[in-house]
Amino acid sequence: MIRLDPFYPIVPDAAWVARLAAQGAKLIQLRVKNGTPEAIEAEIARALETASAHGCQLVVNDYWREAIRLGADFVHLGQGDLADADLAAIHAAGIKLGVSTHSPEELTVAIAAEPDYVALGPIYPTKLKEMPWPPQGLARIGEWRSKITCPLVAIGGITLERAPSVLAAGASSAAVVTDIVMSDDPEQRTRDWLAATAPWRNLSTAIPPR
Repeated sequence: MIRLDPFYPIVPDAAWVARLAAQGAKLIQLRVKNGTPEAIEAEIARALETASAHGCQLVVNDYWREAIRLGADFVHLGQGDLADADLAAIHAAGIKLGVSTHSPEELTVAIAAEPDYVALGPIYPTKLKEMPWPPQGLARIGEWRSKITCPLVAIGGITLERAPSVLAAGASSAAVVTDIVMSDDPEQRTRDWLAATAPWRNLSTAIPPR
């Protein structure tokens, strides 16, 4: 079983990867939403290069075909993307897999995909987008934790102040979006996150190959 860093920022482009990796972030997800196929692939390539230079694990959101072509080693898929993905090709390429879940039914689907981590959300109300699911709450983290053998990533409305409770509830990692990218000082906020999650980081080990 892999161990994830407890601080897991999700960012929109390679420039953000560079900003946070330079502060010491060791696990970052690249979630590119817009652009031509060529521009998206170039963005992923830049992010991979930057993350590698900083000793940071990059997780590519959605674009598993590009991840295979570019030699990425970790992808994250939502339920819709999971249904369309070639899991055999992903596994054959040695790529680790994270999968989003929001309900018991989705958890069953995720487990069948043999993921390297499962994400649960939204834990709290989120400002990022309208969600069809109500906030899961901390108790659901413990419920999910009891049903899986891989790491659990909590996401949705998680702030620096809420992170200790999320991790103490059983999450392996706290994924964060707006608390970083909408911060007045993202670099300082990243350093604050790294300091606050240090007690859980000391329990972690490097992610081994599949």
